[in-house]
Amino acid sequence: MRQELAIIANWIQPSAHVLDLACGDGTLLHYLEHEKGVRGYGLEIDPEKITACISRGVDVIEQDLNRGLKNFADDSYDTVIMTQALQVLRRQDLALDEMLRVGREAIVTFPNFAHWRCRLFLAFRGRLPVSKTLPYQWYDTPNIHLITFKDFEALCAQKNIKILDRAVGNLAYEGNWKANLWPNLFGEVAVYRISR
Repeated sequence: MRQELAIIANWIQPSAHVLDLACGDGTLLHYLEHEKGVRGYGLEIDPEKITACISRGVDVIEQDLNRGLKNFADDSYDTVIMTQALQVLRRQDLALDEMLRVGREAIVTFPNFAHWRCRLFLAFRGRLPVSKTLPYQWYDTPNIHLITFKDFEALCAQKNIKILDRAVGNLAYEGNWKANLWPNLFGEVAVYRISR
């Protein structure tokens, strides 16, 4: 299991009711169901990933997250999770609103477009960076909104969203003193746990 998923699993209470947005192949939800006794659903748009969820025994609904979560009642989940998908949505601010309407807490992960390697790549090459964190060219990237940790935290402050926990690190989600001291410069990826 990816390290970010282990961090998320530590933040989920046993027997919680969880909604996993853009759940991919269902790895996280499957783990949480078996190891923590959670109940929940995954939402996914990719047919192959939906098939993978079903083969794992994960309850999954085909849904485009850009259309919101109107089919879910207020406060119907303990935690709503979105890993590595916030940057591909058209309206991240509305997605956060919906996540915190449906769940008491939300957990999001995303790459930091202000990491020092991205900055140097742009500064010295004059081109958008391509790296392990951002492996796409500008014309074929699914990332339509570039996020930095500072931008995300400013949006949370603007919307009166509380940041309960944050884990910042490299691609393996391993922290170090530089990423802890200057996360927006030295952190490649982050996991945030938020609430109203």
